[in-house]
Amino acid sequence: MPLTLLYESPLLMFTDYFWFFVAVLSYLAGSIPFGLVTAKLVAGTDIRKVGSGNIGATNVARTLGAKWGIVVLVLDALKGLLPVLFIPALFVSPDSPDFDHARVLSGIATIVGHMFPVWLGFRGGKGVATSLGVILVLGPWSTLAAVGAFALTFFISRIVALSSIVAALAFGIAQFAQLGSAAFTREKWSLTAFSIAVPLLIIIRHRSNLGRIVRGEEKKFQFGSRNKEGTGSTSASEQSEG
Repeated sequence: MPLTLLYESPLLMFTDYFWFFVAVLSYLAGSIPFGLVTAKLVAGTDIRKVGSGNIGATNVARTLGAKWGIVVLVLDALKGLLPVLFIPALFVSPDSPDFDHARVLSGIATIVGHMFPVWLGFRGGKGVATSLGVILVLGPWSTLAAVGAFALTFFISRIVALSSIVAALAFGIAQFAQLGSAAFTREKWSLTAFSIAVPLLIIIRHRSNLGRIVRGEEKKFQFGSRNKEGTGSTSASEQSEG
Protein backbone atom coordinates (compact mmCIF):
# COMPACT_ATOMS: atom_id res chain seq x y z
CA MET A 1 0.00 0.00 0.00
CA PRO A 2 1.72 3.25 -1.08
CA LEU A 3 2.61 5.72 1.63
CA THR A 4 0.73 8.45 -0.20
CA LEU A 5 -2.49 6.62 0.63
CA LEU A 6 -1.45 6.18 4.24
CA TYR A 7 -0.58 9.81 4.84
CA GLU A 8 -3.96 10.52 6.45
CA SER A 9 -4.05 7.23 8.33
CA PRO A 10 -3.41 7.09 12.10
CA LEU A 11 -1.93 3.62 11.63
CA LEU A 12 1.39 5.10 10.49
CA MET A 13 2.13 7.75 13.04
CA PHE A 14 5.59 8.42 11.61
CA THR A 15 4.00 10.06 8.59
CA ASP A 16 2.96 12.87 10.90
CA TYR A 17 6.65 13.78 10.85
CA PHE A 18 6.95 13.70 7.09
CA TRP A 19 8.95 16.93 6.97
CA PHE A 20 11.71 15.23 8.95
CA PHE A 21 11.73 12.14 6.75
CA VAL A 22 11.68 14.15 3.52
CA ALA A 23 14.63 16.24 4.72
CA VAL A 24 16.73 13.34 6.02
CA LEU A 25 16.19 11.03 3.04
CA SER A 26 16.89 13.85 0.60
CA TYR A 27 20.02 14.88 2.49
CA LEU A 28 21.34 11.31 2.43
CA ALA A 29 20.64 11.04 -1.31
CA GLY A 30 22.43 14.31 -1.96
CA SER A 31 25.42 13.29 0.12
CA ILE A 32 26.35 10.37 -2.16
CA PRO A 33 29.86 11.42 -3.38
CA PHE A 34 29.68 10.36 -7.01
CA GLY A 35 32.85 12.27 -7.91
CA LEU A 36 34.87 10.50 -5.24
CA VAL A 37 33.42 7.07 -6.09
CA THR A 38 33.94 7.53 -9.84
CA ALA A 39 37.56 8.62 -9.49
CA LYS A 40 38.26 5.67 -7.18
CA LEU A 41 36.68 3.14 -9.52
CA VAL A 42 38.13 4.54 -12.75
CA ALA A 43 41.65 5.51 -11.70
CA GLY A 44 42.15 4.47 -8.10
CA THR A 45 42.43 8.17 -7.30
CA ASP A 46 41.21 10.02 -4.26
CA ILE A 47 39.81 13.08 -6.02
CA ARG A 48 40.18 15.05 -2.78
CA LYS A 49 43.96 14.82 -3.11
CA VAL A 50 44.33 16.05 -6.70
CA GLY A 51 43.48 19.21 -8.56
CA SER A 52 41.36 21.52 -6.45
CA GLY A 53 40.53 18.76 -3.98
CA ASN A 54 36.85 19.19 -4.80
CA ILE A 55 34.63 16.15 -5.34
CA GLY A 56 32.56 17.80 -8.09
CA ALA A 57 32.40 17.28 -11.84
CA THR A 58 34.80 20.12 -12.67
CA ASN A 59 37.70 18.65 -10.73
CA VAL A 60 36.94 15.18 -12.09
CA ALA A 61 36.99 16.54 -15.65
CA ARG A 62 40.27 18.33 -15.02
CA THR A 63 41.83 15.26 -13.46
CA LEU A 64 40.39 12.33 -15.42
CA GLY A 65 39.19 13.98 -18.62
CA ALA A 66 35.96 15.19 -20.18
CA LYS A 67 34.18 11.83 -20.35
CA TRP A 68 34.32 11.17 -16.63
CA GLY A 69 33.58 14.78 -15.81
CA ILE A 70 30.35 14.50 -17.80
CA VAL A 71 29.49 11.22 -16.08
CA VAL A 72 29.83 12.84 -12.65
CA LEU A 73 27.93 15.92 -13.82
CA VAL A 74 24.98 13.76 -14.90
CA LEU A 75 25.06 11.66 -11.72
CA ASP A 76 25.22 14.73 -9.49
CA ALA A 77 22.34 16.32 -11.41
CA LEU A 78 20.27 13.15 -11.12
CA LYS A 79 20.82 12.99 -7.38
CA GLY A 80 19.25 16.44 -7.27
CA LEU A 81 16.39 15.66 -9.63
CA LEU A 82 15.27 12.20 -8.47
CA PRO A 83 14.84 12.88 -4.74
CA VAL A 84 12.69 15.96 -5.47
CA LEU A 85 10.56 13.94 -7.88
CA PHE A 86 10.02 10.89 -5.69
CA ILE A 87 10.78 11.39 -1.98
CA PRO A 88 8.02 13.93 -1.17
CA ALA A 89 5.53 11.75 -3.06
CA LEU A 90 6.21 8.91 -0.60
CA PHE A 91 4.75 10.92 2.25
CA VAL A 92 2.52 13.65 0.83
CA SER A 93 -0.29 13.44 -1.67
CA PRO A 94 0.33 15.60 -4.76
CA ASP A 95 -3.06 17.13 -4.04
CA SER A 96 -1.96 18.32 -0.61
CA PRO A 97 -1.19 22.05 -0.14
CA ASP A 98 2.03 20.90 1.52
CA PHE A 99 3.28 18.99 -1.52
CA ASP A 100 5.12 21.85 -3.24
CA HIS A 101 6.66 22.94 0.07
CA ALA A 102 7.85 19.36 0.64
CA ARG A 103 9.51 19.36 -2.79
CA VAL A 104 11.29 22.61 -1.97
CA LEU A 105 12.48 21.14 1.34
CA SER A 106 13.68 18.04 -0.50
CA GLY A 107 15.59 20.18 -3.00
CA ILE A 108 17.32 22.25 -0.34
CA ALA A 109 18.22 19.16 1.71
CA THR A 110 19.64 17.42 -1.36
CA ILE A 111 21.85 20.39 -2.24
CA VAL A 112 23.04 20.72 1.36
CA GLY A 113 23.80 16.99 1.33
CA HIS A 114 26.10 17.45 -1.66
CA MET A 115 27.81 20.48 -0.17
CA PHE A 116 28.17 19.04 3.35
CA PRO A 117 28.10 15.21 3.15
CA VAL A 118 28.23 13.48 6.52
CA TRP A 119 30.39 10.69 5.03
CA LEU A 120 33.21 13.11 4.14
CA GLY A 121 33.36 15.17 7.29
CA PHE A 122 30.88 17.68 5.82
CA ARG A 123 33.36 18.70 3.10
CA GLY A 124 31.71 18.23 -0.28
CA GLY A 125 31.23 19.95 -3.61
CA LYS A 126 29.89 23.38 -4.41
CA GLY A 127 26.45 22.25 -5.44
CA VAL A 128 26.04 23.51 -8.99
CA ALA A 129 25.30 20.21 -10.76
CA THR A 130 23.04 18.99 -7.95
CA SER A 131 21.23 22.34 -7.95
CA LEU A 132 20.70 21.94 -11.69
CA GLY A 133 18.83 18.70 -11.10
CA VAL A 134 16.71 20.28 -8.39
CA ILE A 135 15.74 23.37 -10.35
CA LEU A 136 14.80 21.30 -13.38
CA VAL A 137 11.89 20.12 -11.22
CA LEU A 138 11.14 23.26 -9.23
CA GLY A 139 11.62 25.87 -11.96
CA PRO A 140 12.13 24.42 -15.44
CA TRP A 141 11.66 27.73 -17.30
CA SER A 142 14.03 29.56 -14.98
CA THR A 143 16.48 26.69 -15.47
CA LEU A 144 16.66 27.61 -19.16
CA ALA A 145 17.72 31.12 -18.15
CA ALA A 146 20.36 29.72 -15.81
CA VAL A 147 21.77 27.30 -18.40
CA GLY A 148 21.84 30.05 -21.03
CA ALA A 149 23.63 32.40 -18.64
CA PHE A 150 26.16 29.71 -17.77
CA ALA A 151 26.83 28.86 -21.43
CA LEU A 152 27.26 32.48 -22.49
CA THR A 153 29.53 33.36 -19.56
CA PHE A 154 31.62 30.24 -20.02
CA PHE A 155 31.94 30.87 -23.77
CA ILE A 156 33.29 34.36 -23.04
CA SER A 157 35.41 33.67 -19.95
CA ARG A 158 36.16 29.91 -19.85
CA ILE A 159 35.89 30.24 -16.05
CA VAL A 160 33.56 27.67 -14.49
CA ALA A 161 33.20 29.45 -11.14
CA LEU A 162 32.20 32.75 -12.72
CA SER A 163 29.76 30.98 -15.03
CA SER A 164 28.22 29.15 -12.06
CA ILE A 165 27.75 32.36 -10.09
CA VAL A 166 26.14 34.14 -13.04
CA ALA A 167 23.87 31.14 -13.64
CA ALA A 168 22.77 31.10 -9.98
CA LEU A 169 21.91 34.80 -10.14
CA ALA A 170 20.08 34.33 -13.45
CA PHE A 171 17.95 31.58 -11.94
CA GLY A 172 16.96 33.71 -8.96
CA ILE A 173 16.08 36.72 -11.13
CA ALA A 174 14.12 34.57 -13.60
CA GLN A 175 12.19 32.94 -10.77
CA PHE A 176 11.18 36.27 -9.29
CA ALA A 177 10.09 37.51 -12.71
CA GLN A 178 8.03 34.37 -13.25
CA LEU A 179 6.45 34.33 -9.77
CA GLY A 180 5.56 38.01 -9.88
CA SER A 181 2.95 39.05 -7.35
CA ALA A 182 2.53 35.43 -6.21
CA ALA A 183 6.08 35.30 -4.82
CA PHE A 184 5.05 35.68 -1.19
CA THR A 185 1.72 33.91 -1.19
CA ARG A 186 1.10 30.88 1.02
CA GLU A 187 1.42 28.59 -1.98
CA LYS A 188 4.69 30.00 -3.32
CA TRP A 189 6.63 31.43 -0.36
CA SER A 190 8.86 28.36 -0.01
CA LEU A 191 9.82 28.45 -3.70
CA THR A 192 10.62 32.13 -3.31
CA ALA A 193 12.79 31.37 -0.29
CA PHE A 194 14.54 28.64 -2.30
CA SER A 195 15.16 31.08 -5.17
CA ILE A 196 16.94 33.43 -2.76
CA ALA A 197 18.71 30.97 -0.48
CA VAL A 198 20.21 28.53 -2.99
CA PRO A 199 21.83 31.13 -5.30
CA LEU A 200 23.25 32.86 -2.20
CA LEU A 201 24.55 29.54 -0.90
CA ILE A 202 26.23 28.77 -4.24
CA ILE A 203 27.83 32.22 -4.29
CA ILE A 204 29.08 31.79 -0.72
CA ARG A 205 30.56 28.40 -1.60
CA HIS A 206 32.45 30.17 -4.42
CA ARG A 207 33.80 32.99 -2.24
CA SER A 208 37.42 31.88 -2.64
CA ASN A 209 36.92 31.75 -6.42
CA LEU A 210 35.44 35.25 -6.34
CA GLY A 211 38.57 36.54 -4.66
CA ARG A 212 40.76 34.98 -7.32
CA ILE A 213 38.53 36.29 -10.11
CA VAL A 214 38.82 39.82 -8.72
CA ARG A 215 42.63 39.43 -8.52
CA GLY A 216 42.78 37.93 -12.02
CA GLU A 217 44.18 34.67 -10.66
CA GLU A 218 41.37 32.25 -11.46
CA LYS A 219 42.48 29.69 -14.04
CA LYS A 220 40.49 29.12 -17.20
CA PHE A 221 39.03 25.67 -17.59
CA GLN A 222 40.94 22.97 -19.43
CA PHE A 223 40.18 19.28 -19.64
CA GLY A 224 42.96 17.00 -18.55
CA SER A 225 43.95 13.59 -17.31
CA ARG A 226 46.83 14.45 -15.05
CA ASN A 227 47.37 13.24 -11.51
CA LYS A 228 45.59 9.96 -12.01
CA GLU A 229 47.91 8.37 -9.47
CA GLY A 230 46.38 10.59 -6.80
CA THR A 231 49.71 12.06 -5.64
CA GLY A 232 49.67 15.37 -7.43
CA SER A 233 48.15 18.66 -6.34
CA THR A 234 47.71 22.14 -7.60
CA SER A 235 48.07 25.52 -6.05
CA ALA A 236 45.14 27.38 -4.56
CA SER A 237 44.96 29.56 -7.65
CA GLU A 238 43.90 26.48 -9.65
CA GLN A 239 40.96 25.61 -7.44
CA SER A 240 37.53 26.03 -8.92
CA GLU A 241 33.96 24.98 -8.59
CA GLY A 242 32.60 21.49 -8.52
